[in-house]
Amino acid sequence: MNIFDFALKMEKDGEGFYREIAAKTKNKGLQVILTMLADEEVKHYKAIESMKLDNYEMAETSILNKAKNIFVEMKEQEQEFETDKEQIVLYEKAQEIEKKSQDFYNEKAQQADSQEQKNLFVELAKEEEKHYFLLENIIKFVSKPKQWLEDAEWNHLEEY
Repeated sequence: MNIFDFALKMEKDGEGFYREIAAKTKNKGLQVILTMLADEEVKHYKAIESMKLDNYEMAETSILNKAKNIFVEMKEQEQEFETDKEQIVLYEKAQEIEKKSQDFYNEKAQQADSQEQKNLFVELAKEEEKHYFLLENIIKFVSKPKQWLEDAEWNHLEEY
């Protein structure tokens, strides 16, 4: 399996995993965020597909801003949220996958055949870092929802 086929499979698997855990999540706001993460994996898939065809194009993403808005909305609505340990384990698994993907793309950027390939791999690695960061915040949120919503200043989401 070549690098492109491996990366395409990795993104397709990521999309499926996010859709699976979104379906298992009871909180509507988190379902939306997880579905957005799945949609982001589709964008990555298309970017890799374009690279495979020598057409280096990465779709714009605003997932952190959208997620921030959902967290703000959940805070304003003062939604009740029950912690589910099984969900936390799934989010931690997703976070591990994002870290491995980030490392994979950083490694492939160093081995790229062209500057265009390198740039796209670097961009994909940055996207995976954003997803890791978002999942970190989801884990903190589901672990201590009231405290996280009360303490959150939201500025940390804009750092990425």
